[in-house]
Amino acid sequence: MAASPESVRLEAITKRFDQTLAVDALSLVVRRGEFVCLLGPSGCGKTTTLRMIAGFVEPDAGTISIDGQDVTDRPPNRRDIGMVYQSYALFPHMTVFENVAFGLRMRSVAGAAIAERVTAALALVDLAGLERRKPGQLSGGQQQRVALARALVIQPSVLLLDEPLSNLDAKLRKRMQLELKTLQRRVGITTIHVTHDQEEALSLADTVVILNGGAVEQVGTPRDVYTRPRSAFVADFLGRANFMAGRVSAPGPGPDGVTFVADRGEVLAVREAGTFLPGATVQAFIRPERVELRRAADGSRENGLPGKVEQVLFTGSLVTIEVQTTTGRRLVAERPSSGSEAIYEPGDPVQVVLPAEALRLLADAGQGGSDRPGPAG
Repeated sequence: MAASPESVRLEAITKRFDQTLAVDALSLVVRRGEFVCLLGPSGCGKTTTLRMIAGFVEPDAGTISIDGQDVTDRPPNRRDIGMVYQSYALFPHMTVFENVAFGLRMRSVAGAAIAERVTAALALVDLAGLERRKPGQLSGGQQQRVALARALVIQPSVLLLDEPLSNLDAKLRKRMQLELKTLQRRVGITTIHVTHDQEEALSLADTVVILNGGAVEQVGTPRDVYTRPRSAFVADFLGRANFMAGRVSAPGPGPDGVTFVADRGEVLAVREAGTFLPGATVQAFIRPERVELRRAADGSRENGLPGKVEQVLFTGSLVTIEVQTTTGRRLVAERPSSGSEAIYEPGDPVQVVLPAEALRLLADAGQGGSDRPGPAG
């Protein structure tokens, strides 16, 4: 992958709508065959960025290149892209075959070639035999596959996906995520996918681009951005996180460790402190799945905080346990719902253990509250 030539290059693209800066000098390189997810909250600029790549929105500044050619001023039909929209945008009066064939007819492809390519595209998305049906006779998942087939049949260099799974129910969305990833791998097409769903981005992407306020917050692999976020915004946006404001007080355990003193007096060891030195005002965070719980009788452990269980939520695959420590801080732990895990009830005394190797320090201490567990993912 690293040796692959670049497929899409954005250089300082900027877009304003009246007084609103939608995209702020955004630069990005997408490699050939890569699956990239543009992820962020509503209004962060991800859809505007996708539409500029497609040619539906003209940037106020910057350049857009596809396969080494500057396409900034080219119309959409001359950019060699295929696009799938959130609404699928299928023609309701046309059959599945006619919908998929539409782009080929607009390109004046010969009739025999159209039939061959449409048949191959429908087989690729597992819709063979449904050529004569109308979109209204299909399920949501089937309609989404028709839209994919229509985008792929023209054999574009780049596939653009504008939240194509957001209209599906949760169970079908999960299944279609797997199918979409398998299809992209099989075809090998460069894909740029816009989504606000963190789990979807982490499960689909080779590379996640997290946007905030029209600018890039972080670019990295799903594992990297989740486990080693560079800002409190990224840590808070990707799933759940427990935050604690405080300061670095002294060197700590290990060659790269420090001692962290939280704003409520808790003294915690942190194994990896990065570039933070004693005296730095920072924020510590830890993912709920890394938080350990012990019965109060287990005794004291490194980074152990006494408290009691406030509530327990069963969500099927996960058990979420909220604990209030004796300092009044609320922390959240998550456990797989295996049926064999320790059962806690509200009011149970516990010791919350925050493993030193699982704690991370962030510089932007203003993003997270000192005792909030963070939003659900």
